[in-house]
Amino acid sequence: MGPVTDPYLWLEDVTGADALEHVTSRNRRTLAEFADDAEFSRLEQRLRDILDTDARIPYVRRRGQHLYNYWKDAAHPRGLWRRTTLEQYRTDDPDWDVLLDLDALAAEEDENWVWSGAQVLRPDFDRALIALSRGGADATVVREFDLATREFVAAAEGGFTVPEAKTDIGWIDADTVYVGTDTGPGSLTTSGYPRRAQRWRRGTPLHDAPVVVEGDPSDVAVSVGFDPTEGYSRTVVTRATGFFDSEVSVLGPDDRPIRIDAPTDASLSLHREWLLIRTTTAWTLDGVRHPAGTLLVARVDDWIAGDRQVRTVFRPDAHTSLHQVAWTENHLLLVVLEDVRSAVVVVTLDGDSDSDSDGDSDSDGDGDEGVRTERLTGLPENASVGIVGTDPDDGGDEFFLDVGNYVTPSTLLRGTVGGPLEELRRSPAFFDADGLTVDQFFATSDDGTRIPYFVVHRAGPDGGTDTEAEPGPTLLYAYGGFEVSLTPSYSGIVGAAWLERGGTYVVANLRGGGEYGPAWHTDVRVAGRHKVHEDFAAVARDLVERGITTADRLGARGGSNGGLLMGIALTKYPELFGAIVCQVPLLDMKRYHLLLAGASWMAEYGDPDDPDDWAVISEYSPYQNVRRPGESGPQYPPVLITTSTRDDRVHPGHARKMAARLEEYGHDVSYYENIEGGHGGAADNAQLAFTSALAFTFLWRMLT
Repeated sequence: MGPVTDPYLWLEDVTGADALEHVTSRNRRTLAEFADDAEFSRLEQRLRDILDTDARIPYVRRRGQHLYNYWKDAAHPRGLWRRTTLEQYRTDDPDWDVLLDLDALAAEEDENWVWSGAQVLRPDFDRALIALSRGGADATVVREFDLATREFVAAAEGGFTVPEAKTDIGWIDADTVYVGTDTGPGSLTTSGYPRRAQRWRRGTPLHDAPVVVEGDPSDVAVSVGFDPTEGYSRTVVTRATGFFDSEVSVLGPDDRPIRIDAPTDASLSLHREWLLIRTTTAWTLDGVRHPAGTLLVARVDDWIAGDRQVRTVFRPDAHTSLHQVAWTENHLLLVVLEDVRSAVVVVTLDGDSDSDSDGDSDSDGDGDEGVRTERLTGLPENASVGIVGTDPDDGGDEFFLDVGNYVTPSTLLRGTVGGPLEELRRSPAFFDADGLTVDQFFATSDDGTRIPYFVVHRAGPDGGTDTEAEPGPTLLYAYGGFEVSLTPSYSGIVGAAWLERGGTYVVANLRGGGEYGPAWHTDVRVAGRHKVHEDFAAVARDLVERGITTADRLGARGGSNGGLLMGIALTKYPELFGAIVCQVPLLDMKRYHLLLAGASWMAEYGDPDDPDDWAVISEYSPYQNVRRPGESGPQYPPVLITTSTRDDRVHPGHARKMAARLEEYGHDVSYYENIEGGHGGAADNAQLAFTSALAFTFLWRMLT
């Protein structure tokens, strides 16, 4: 690759005065055009009310005898960390015990704190390691918190405190933690994540803490965690050698890592005596071929000792894939996708692999002997199901499920394996769904692959689908990467801002996701990336061919990797769309690996410094493929590009430079950069309501 000759390289200076002045002027112009009237204000307030309402479900996570929740509303925009009991949670108005008021803390310390999670010490649940982000960045400050006094434990008093960094930390016991963080030169990988893990004892300097494991600078990250489960306590080391490849080990008594011998691209997890192995690519073990997406189980100690006996827990087929896995104390829960529709399977492992299995209970036919599977009954029809949480250490065989779809508000269910399901909470409807229907269609991509997509739209005049009605404004959403599956889910924002106004909403399940298992993703990494773009274009064409919309009334929206897809749609398939919203995007694929966490994604996209990889990437990299309208290229549809100054995952320079180049070349581009928000683009409900209203206002105006 030749020398970089980029006239907009100065926009990569995130907080540079010239760059911020440029951002401010573009923001001002965009807001004046789209956010300066009563209609916008009404929509923004409607979305803010949805986000802030107390009627939302307060999703919980069990820790010991308490259910913990992080809650934001109008009075607490930064949020409350709080807990209650199951008995109280079952009531209409639970008595919440507030542990930390982040708004009060932010005001007291004059910081723009954003909650980034907490790890509570087992088994006493009296201390926590709380991660706080400035403005929503991935980098956090970690501070120890006393749950009894509701106070942070100062570093001068022996409290664990880690300065702002992309830190990995976890409890070993009340006085010891494993920590990986930025301690100076050599402590981070080229991707900006911890390269080494240290065992840090209370009251000692972090720089004196012994190093337990250390990876190579080219690794993505090194992480160490302690499992305190009684009778099965162990330290697990994960060395991510690539974004999708890891070496997993357990520490021996002499702190020597003992590698768990399995393919590096497989997903491994340990629970009590069991080792789970989910294959990403086909794996032949002792002469038996296990397809990609198979879930296998073995005994941890036997496996480490060299015994390669495994049992099959789940085996995929052409229509079925494994979406979620979660342990309870004695069982394994699987969420299975069947053409992107959910089912829940309960797995029971017999103690001995050669024990007899009840043929009737192995109802799905996926498991080997000693693996009993049974579908969970009592779930609504045509609902998308997600496992919200289990606690195998303190919750027994309890589980929480979230159930809903595009037009049915979420319901939170609680169950215990073998018992009935209990409805704990039901979300209210946030938009008028009367007359809306959900259909699944399949488009045919360039290579003949059938690509599923869901369409949420009004019924036709005789009760049929919208294909019998007039084509209308339609919004197509997609992601297509990193094995992220898009399953049906209820969104009050989409409903209020788009569906209720008469728009049609479409979600495409492109390759690159995980809807049909790992191969749906691995097939399009690096050299196969063009298939994602072709899938997206195929869905867009199919929508027009079915009469659901027309090209000039079809909009597209995506963020992050989906933002890259939007940039490709703009520059490669401009004739298919009437408007595009491109959010927190990657766009300059010549330099993405040099910016922030970009180096960690080379397993997905390839290495731009490798001539063979660049030959592929250069064909679609949006920033390098912008053409002037007229002789050299077509006029692009109007595009809104948004990002966040505090995004320390995908560099805001991608969005800034793309908008500047589009403007230079005479295309219709609007730009907005939120100062806070990190990679999510918004730090609180007010910012999320504003940025959502901006996107939907832009799309509605361009497509109607």
